Amino acid sequence: MSPAAPTGGPPQPSPPVSGPPTSSVFQRWGRNGTAIVMALAAVILLLIGGTIGLALGGSPASSAGSAGSVDKPAVDSVDVGFLRDMGVHHEQGVLLAHLVQLNGGRAEVAGVGYDIEYQQTSQIGQMGGFLQLWGYSLNNMSTPMSWMTSTDMNTSGPMAMMTTMDAASVAAGAVMPGMATNAEVDRLKTLRGDASDAYFLQLMIRHHEGGVPMMDYAATYATNPVVKNMALKMAQGQVAEIASMTQLLQGTYGGHPLITSGVVASDSTTGTAPGSSAGMTGMDVAPTS
Repeated sequence: MSPAAPTGGPPQPSPPVSGPPTSSVFQRWGRNGTAIVMALAAVILLLIGGTIGLALGGSPASSAGSAGSVDKPAVDSVDVGFLRDMGVHHEQGVLLAHLVQLNGGRAEVAGVGYDIEYQQTSQIGQMGGFLQLWGYSLNNMSTPMSWMTSTDMNTSGPMAMMTTMDAASVAAGAVMPGMATNAEVDRLKTLRGDASDAYFLQLMIRHHEGGVPMMDYAATYATNPVVKNMALKMAQGQVAEIASMTQLLQGTYGGHPLITSGVVASDSTTGTAPGSSAGMTGMDVAPTS
């Protein structure tokens, strides 16, 4: 018979109720580990997207219009062009959101970055899944946005943004409206704390403002109902995010959104992004405190 446990002596400390404050996966694993996780996540999401497509459309060899299938768009269609170009647009959005989670200062802005990264990574997988289902490459070998060719675009709404980027912006890395240049991405990488948060919000607001017209166009002119609905939901979500990020930027940092530059305007189009004013230049230098 084992001896009874002692009843005297000093009281033993109770185990902690909770562990130490958690940090983001990016802080715990570092950049290299996180990059591996994100790459694996992208592959998984591509497979999920393909599975969803197969469930909706049958085999890749299914003929367009066959019973129970999702019609396969032509390679030069709005549908395929949108999926390819928006995938590229989203990839940069994921990068910007990743950087603010690594280097930002405020939990509220990190939460915005997390939501955008998660959402757009998922959408990249879905869009790539449909392209693979239809037997198309994920890469657009044509000029970006060359699928936006309709002449009856609304000249007063978001779709009034021109689809021709100036050569200097393309050379600097901004191959589609709203995208950051290579120098802007490099600058975001160097900022820390509130400066990182404020500059991220500026870049991401502009990024969304450049992408929404592409989504609106696809929601209007795509022929595949799944692509049309996907584009519509994306646009609705990003318009809401533009409003909330603008409020956060102005209320917390006193900053203003950046003008979407690099777009060649014609006729009555000003080249400014939806929600921006023609005279707004944005903050040349992100706040440092």
